[in-house]
Amino acid sequence: MKKKSSQVPKADPLSYKERNYRRSMNSDGLVPSQITIQQTDLFILANKDVSAPATDFALQYRNQLENFIHKHPDFLTSLSPLSFDGIAPPVVKAMLEASCIAGVGPMAAVAGVIAEFVGRDLIRKKHTQEVIVENGGDIFMWRNKDCLAAIFAGTSRLSNKIAVTIPQLIMPVGICTSSGTIGHSLSFGLADSVTVLSPSVALADAVATRLGNELKEESDMNHTLEIAQSFPDLSGVVIVKNDQLGIWGDLEIVPLG
Repeated sequence: MKKKSSQVPKADPLSYKERNYRRSMNSDGLVPSQITIQQTDLFILANKDVSAPATDFALQYRNQLENFIHKHPDFLTSLSPLSFDGIAPPVVKAMLEASCIAGVGPMAAVAGVIAEFVGRDLIRKKHTQEVIVENGGDIFMWRNKDCLAAIFAGTSRLSNKIAVTIPQLIMPVGICTSSGTIGHSLSFGLADSVTVLSPSVALADAVATRLGNELKEESDMNHTLEIAQSFPDLSGVVIVKNDQLGIWGDLEIVPLG
């Protein structure tokens, strides 16, 4: 098939959780770094160890978010979009914009936006030529080659059996996943996984939450994919519910194993 109203924020959205799935990530010649700052936990693959600069960037964006939330506490708790703030820090603006498009609260984009801003800074300031930043299952990817992104969908028989081809031509790209059946995130829906690709990681994160809220039964698949088509600037969507697979966008799905 060609090419996420209401929203539940991710429970404890900046909190640290053990990321068991990282053990299966293929480094593909890149060097892993992991940084933990209070509740923020990033797993990074780059051309060299980038722990020091990534820590500085993550601290910068955490401070911006925390200071903004201190002045605007509704930013943390709102389940719907808030008015745009033209003098907010860029990281906050990106979350406000993504939430407005997706029809969700701004914190739905928090994991994706931190991954994106840290990753872009690592590239822009020449700490690495390639980078993958993963934050709670949400990914910013900038590589000089085609890649595969495996779909983890809990107990579905499709979990880790299929992957999306990520062409080098669409990078940098955000790859964000929401689930109503696995992990610690809170969702209105019951999708095993909703994976969204977009040049904006904040938008991919927010839309994944929105679409995840929409799908409760297998019969909701077509309806959810129709909603996906209403959002601009998406590269594609992959949804797994039980053993049913839904795809929208110019995507190539390949088997694994």
